[in-house]
Amino acid sequence: MRKPIIAGNWKMNKTVAEALELVKDLRFKLENVSDVEIVVCPPFLAVQSVYQFLKGSNIKVGAQNCYFEKKGAFTGEVSPAMLKEAGCSFVILGHSERRQYFKESDEFINKKIKAVLPEGLLAIVCVGETLEEREKNIWKEVIKTQVTGGLKGITKEEVSKLVIAYEPVWAIGTGKVASKEQAQEVHKFIRDLFVKLYDKNTAEALRIQYGGSVKPDNISLLMSEPDIDGALVGGAALEAESFMKLVKFEKKAKQ
Repeated sequence: MRKPIIAGNWKMNKTVAEALELVKDLRFKLENVSDVEIVVCPPFLAVQSVYQFLKGSNIKVGAQNCYFEKKGAFTGEVSPAMLKEAGCSFVILGHSERRQYFKESDEFINKKIKAVLPEGLLAIVCVGETLEEREKNIWKEVIKTQVTGGLKGITKEEVSKLVIAYEPVWAIGTGKVASKEQAQEVHKFIRDLFVKLYDKNTAEALRIQYGGSVKPDNISLLMSEPDIDGALVGGAALEAESFMKLVKFEKKAKQ
């Protein structure tokens, strides 16, 4: 049975002081949750402070990005080892905003995945199509290219250190959300793709999150689908009350 994972991507929000306010609330509200893996991904400057406060709790800390080199003259970048030392357990890679605004390619993301895994970090690898690609009905080709390119050279054993996040770009921050049927169709396509790339057991163990305007009022419907194993949450992760409701979603029987 795959353990659900709810991760909050705070993006470029929250000062260190604001971040600590939020996690103080979350630690108290979520202290009894054991059946869901909880991750918060604050901005780089807040990572260490958030980790120190959450140490010993059931909430893990992730980063929103990293570079693939261990050290060197890469102004403004952060290495996997730096994230590990600061307290990160997870790192988000290939988010659509990184692909769109910073022109990150599948090859570039692949280098990052290969860099973070030896450091013991778990990678949340994002894939997803734009509205134009959805309307042209080429989403399968887009996602297959992103998965195969991003995971080139990644072994079956290393897949156990990955979480895949399907984020339809057209639903991020727009208020739109894929229907549970649309999301399930893509999640199943991704899982079937892992069967072909690796094997059935590897694919069955893989956790696949949905990301795209996830809110307390749609989380239970999404999580009732058999191949949706969690959520990568943006705006709704910035308030303790809404994030708590997401983590404590009403569990319905998987269809």
